[in-house]
Amino acid sequence: MTEDQSAQDNRVSTVLGRRLGGELLQLRTQAGFTQGQAAKALTASTAKVAKMERGWVPMRDPDIRALCELYGVVEPTMVGGLLELARLDRERRKVKGWWNDLPKNMKAYIELENVATSIKTWQVSYVPGLLQTPDYIHALRPDEHFVAARIERQRRLVDSPPLALWAVVHEAALRCVVGGRDVMGGQLEHLVQVSRKPNITLQVLPFSAGTHMALGAAINILSFADAGAMDVMYMEVPLTQRWAEGGEETARHAALFDNVAKAALSPADSRAFIGAMSKET
Repeated sequence: MTEDQSAQDNRVSTVLGRRLGGELLQLRTQAGFTQGQAAKALTASTAKVAKMERGWVPMRDPDIRALCELYGVVEPTMVGGLLELARLDRERRKVKGWWNDLPKNMKAYIELENVATSIKTWQVSYVPGLLQTPDYIHALRPDEHFVAARIERQRRLVDSPPLALWAVVHEAALRCVVGGRDVMGGQLEHLVQVSRKPNITLQVLPFSAGTHMALGAAINILSFADAGAMDVMYMEVPLTQRWAEGGEETARHAALFDNVAKAALSPADSRAFIGAMSKET
């Protein structure tokens, strides 16, 4: 999702919207209809059908029923599933949060993070944002709005139910002294404490593990509870970000994360490793 896309027509392409649109596109293709024919059934423009199939706009139940009738979809379970996806997507779009004033690329990620049920994150250069202390955050970026926003994100870890976080961190991120020895010492002690929480799994990939193909970029994989919502992969590379929803690319990066986790120290050994580091600072 690019910044230009997220601003298109003052709409956003949501996870569930793209899932629903993709299913409608597949049904239309299988039935042998064009977007123009679908638009005629809705008494709408072809552009509207295109936006629906790309997940850019919320979908009304009458439109979905009309398209199902046109495509010959009569099975109640299938129609009901599409209607439920549309309902969940409309509800999702109504949510307004504190993140609305953030840059569009970060806003798009945080909107997904805010409704995710679990996140897997692999970090090479920094402590994961959801586990950073205020002093560490401030040292990275001395902007009070940025610090407050990141701290607000961390509330997901204590929600009811809490967000499940599985973080694998390279030793380099823990050795890099951010904000001085006192700040880094406090950050390491914080990691030891939060790693004991039942919803947080923290592992360290030590230097002794050698090189790994995942060292080139940070990876986040977000999962959702909503029916039909596919996992989203968000990867940070220098000067840009990359998104993928479901499909082969997300599966490859999920497998890459699992591979890193297998190479890393166990959660218990990682806690001991970080604890020993904190005593060195």
